Amino acid sequence: MTKEDVLRESSEGDSVLGRYSIISRNSERPVIHQVASAPMPSDCEFSFFDPNDPLCREVLLDPQTTVPELFAVLRQWVPQVQRNISVIGNEILKRGCGVNDRDGLTDMTLLHYCCKAGAPGIGDAESAASFARQLLSLGAEPSLRSRWTNMNALHYAAYFDVPPLIRVVLQASQPGEVDATCSDFDFGTALHIAASNLCTSAVKCLLELGANPAFRNDKGQCPADVVPEPLDMPLEIADAAVQAKELRTLLQEVLPRPDALLPLLPARPPGLLSDKARAQLSSMGLHIGDKVIIAGQKVGTLRFCGSTEFAGGLWAGVELHQPVGKNDGSVAGVQYFTCPIKHGIFAPLSKVSKLSERRKSSPRQPTAPVPHPRRIDLARVTSKVNTGQMTHLKSPCIIIHDRGITYMGS
Repeated sequence: MTKEDVLRESSEGDSVLGRYSIISRNSERPVIHQVASAPMPSDCEFSFFDPNDPLCREVLLDPQTTVPELFAVLRQWVPQVQRNISVIGNEILKRGCGVNDRDGLTDMTLLHYCCKAGAPGIGDAESAASFARQLLSLGAEPSLRSRWTNMNALHYAAYFDVPPLIRVVLQASQPGEVDATCSDFDFGTALHIAASNLCTSAVKCLLELGANPAFRNDKGQCPADVVPEPLDMPLEIADAAVQAKELRTLLQEVLPRPDALLPLLPARPPGLLSDKARAQLSSMGLHIGDKVIIAGQKVGTLRFCGSTEFAGGLWAGVELHQPVGKNDGSVAGVQYFTCPIKHGIFAPLSKVSKLSERRKSSPRQPTAPVPHPRRIDLARVTSKVNTGQMTHLKSPCIIIHDRGITYMGS
């Protein structure tokens, strides 16, 4: 389905070309839309938006209803909204919203909302998956993340336990994205997120699609380790204790045996940079081997710059001067550079800057020794000093005049 198809197709199957003023976009750069409230009908008898209600339907199809207002509708966590994700989403697209534009309040894209909309008991997974395929065909980028949660589309689908969305997103993602990490979950993967939420269906789907059950987050935990402990669960969800036990067992059984661990992939040749990485380093005045500082805190040597399999974008690999790092230059079995254990760390390239040379605090030493001045025996000075007058002294001699004292030697 093309963008033109979307613009010609209304939620009721009618042509919208005569009813909508389509906003032309001079730039493909995504827009962050301002925050607004949901446009509730004045005579509405309930507090949420229901696209099936005639009054709400009228507001939904009204060309004067804005994109920010419709994003506000998508934020309502009720079945009436989430099961109509495609209806509301298409109305947003018809008003000129870019497929990768963001909601100003949540910083989420339509694809992010779509991955939530299939949640069991709230939305309809198959309907949401169908709309996700439409968004991806229009150019939706699955690797985009919300600035507030650092979650991408796969993370949302795992968090809300929606296997159909997991499959759709991974089919459109780059290799390795199945193990992309999220800082809001201790840099765990989608498998960590699903395990911590007891999303058994999502866990099974991710494992089937190649998620690494041995991947450890920043706390050193693999997905089996983040499954909630039954003893820590509130009484109202005690029934989930059995599910937690089964899920932990499942994740432990798929862990590789210690004697069957996969060897690390060979390190990338040092100095081998992509054109993009080389250009970015050049613009920052950096080179591999430079002393750098991360976020103004940790100091080390830049050993790697480029794309990784654990997250999108450009990352810097740094060998720290102190053993306060996370690894030895490898992540999830991929060796990006080599350094001692706990000396390696990865950071977004934007967080890295060149370490400026500081002057030493020790006092500057003279370049050549300065001879001590000869002591003048003032007892041998026999005449008085008169302003403007020159007086001769016995050896060693000084000449005293109105401009100061001149030492003449012996």
